[in-house]
Amino acid sequence: MTVIESTQPRPPGTGDKAPIRHPRPDGQDHYTISEVAAWTGLTAHTLRWYERIGLMPHVDRSATGQRRFTNRDLDWLVLVGKLRLTGMSVAAMVRYAELVREGEHTFDARRELLEATREDALARIAELQDALDVLNCKIDIYRGGRRAVHGGIHP
Repeated sequence: MTVIESTQPRPPGTGDKAPIRHPRPDGQDHYTISEVAAWTGLTAHTLRWYERIGLMPHVDRSATGQRRFTNRDLDWLVLVGKLRLTGMSVAAMVRYAELVREGEHTFDARRELLEATREDALARIAELQDALDVLNCKIDIYRGGRRAVHGGIHP
């Protein structure tokens, strides 16, 4: 089982509880770049760039050279989108994609990369929670809930 197969990506905007839904069933899953762009919200330019820098696994081509994406490619793009949301750099995502292509012997390196990304994401969440706490305090002040200056931050 590969990392791509072991992840449970969701279509954009459906949240974590929605089942995986692809536009077409496996075996009939040949998508053009414009269809993938519409499904992911990425531009065709971005999809081509992802392929050029090695972030996308090999994308199949038709006899005329047109890219043919599969459900597996869509799943990979969902994962890439989630990694990007964590703040993972493009270089780190490309490194992760390289490790996936190298095979199972890279599981430890992949795990370490993901663990480091998780730590960074948790630190960002803590910073955002602190900022949210300040905003909530200010909102309370403006609602008339409290009139005093809180935490040295003036209204």
